[in-house]
Amino acid sequence: MAYKISEDCIACGACAANCPVECIQAGDSKYEINPEICIECGTCSSVCPVGAPKLDD
Repeated sequence: MAYKISEDCIACGACAANCPVECIQAGDSKYEINPEICIECGTCSSVCPVGAPKLDD
């Protein structure tokens, strides 16, 4: 179950800059996580100032 970035994203890029497997890219209005690459480490969630990355249910 990979992380997914919610609509709360403010597009600051903190998640992408800290992702150890570089699975986060800028999208049209928010950052997006490639679920095929995500290792579910939670780094993105821990560095996000608004808590936008969440485990995808």
